[in-house]
Amino acid sequence: MTKLAMVLLSGGLDSATAAAQILRDGAELSALTVHYGQSHAREIEAARRVAEALDIPHRIVEAASFRDLASYSALTQPDQHPRPVDRDPEMMSGDIPVTYVPLRNTYLLTLAAAALESLALAAIESRRANPADLTVTIVIGANAIDYSGYPDCRPEYYRAISEALRLGSKIGTTYGVPISIKTPLIEKTKADIVRLASDLGVPLEHTWSCYGPGPFPCGRCDSCLLRAKGFHEAGLTDPAFDASRVKA
Repeated sequence: MTKLAMVLLSGGLDSATAAAQILRDGAELSALTVHYGQSHAREIEAARRVAEALDIPHRIVEAASFRDLASYSALTQPDQHPRPVDRDPEMMSGDIPVTYVPLRNTYLLTLAAAALESLALAAIESRRANPADLTVTIVIGANAIDYSGYPDCRPEYYRAISEALRLGSKIGTTYGVPISIKTPLIEKTKADIVRLASDLGVPLEHTWSCYGPGPFPCGRCDSCLLRAKGFHEAGLTDPAFDASRVKA
């Protein structure tokens, strides 16, 4: 059985943990990072370092024009839409915040699917792989428990997009090999993810979760607060966060 997999690696805690788990499961894993014009572009370097530490092939795609298309977001147009700070978990889960990037995960999954289908078709049509013995999987570190209410982090979304990729791909319609989407963290709390990351030896010191531009985490955005909550509840120290160097 050949297991081709590609992780959407943002450089954050969740995607790095998802990557490490799929590696442990024996997949032939590569990583894709998309520079879509996000204001927190510090995560691109974090992704590079994580991929290097995990020793997996890594591609960075430049797609900065997406920033102007998905413009109603604090992560693409921070001057127009300031990111929320100092919110408690109840506030975070009560609405879809302005840090939501319109259809970002749909766009990223499409890019990953195109790259992964190309690898799979090359293997099948050169007869290096038999479709009956091939799995093709996109891995994304989505989470529906401790998250900020994003609609594209929910299980029903991934079920629907998986079917769309099957119906819209040659590998799915001609060869009967669906492009599946794995969300290994979707039902885990942030504390669960932190513990799993520690067990898997994820290079947490290289990860970046902050919505701010850096060079240090702000410690106040939703992502920073959820990460801090996870480490606190797991009883572990965050190696990537030095409170003495927090940037407001």
